[in-house]
This record gives sequence, structure tokens and C-alpha cells, in this order.
Amino acid sequence: QVQLVESGGGLVQPGGSLRLSCAASGFTFNSYAMLWYRQAPGKERKLVAAITSANTMPYYTDFVKGRFTISRDNAKNTLYLQMNNLESEDTAVYYCCRGESYPPPYCGQGTQVTVSP
Repeated sequence: QVQLVESGGGLVQPGGSLRLSCAASGFTFNSYAMLWYRQAPGKERKLVAAITSANTMPYYTDFVKGRFTISRDNAKNTLYLQMNNLESEDTAVYYCCRGESYPPPYCGQGTQVTVSP
């Protein structure tokens, strides 16, 4: 059974940093590209970042480029999202998803990130 469990969210002030983690189980983690999505209140879910199975060729959407870094540790079956210089517009629920197709068939329950003074 595929399981993706996000952690690391919380309340942070503008300009602050958070590191999200996603623990994966129930499948061969190093065989799949992985994705981070986010969904703000009242808005559709949007792709934030993606990374290949081999931890190469990271992709970022324009609104996080230069501030967020996606990475993975295949030995630990864990996906990460380092978020720096956070802005109020980054407030959302962040989801870790397996990236074999669109829409992704497997995502975690999400972790809340709130950026506020």
C-alpha cells in the first residue's frame, strides 16, 4: 500500500524558512519521480516542484524559483522541500505526490504552511 506522509509544516514569519519532509513507503521509492504540490484556501492545487527518480533535473514553478529547493534521499525513502524567504502567498497545504502520471494518483494528506507576521 502506497503511503506518503508529509511533515515539517507550521507557522513562520515572512522571510523565514521551513523544511518539509515526505516519508514514502509501500513502493520502490527510487523508481519514481516525486512532486510537491500546494493548495491555498479557495484555490486549485498547483505544482510547486518536481524531481526525477535519480535526484536530478529539479523543476520549479516560477513563483518559487530561487527560494525553494527540492531534494530526495533514496536511501531513506524521503522527499524534501527546503523553503526559504517565505512569503504570505506561500501559505497553503503542501502535498507530496508520486509523479508517474497527471493527475498524480498518490498524494499524502498534506502539511499546513502558514506565513504570517
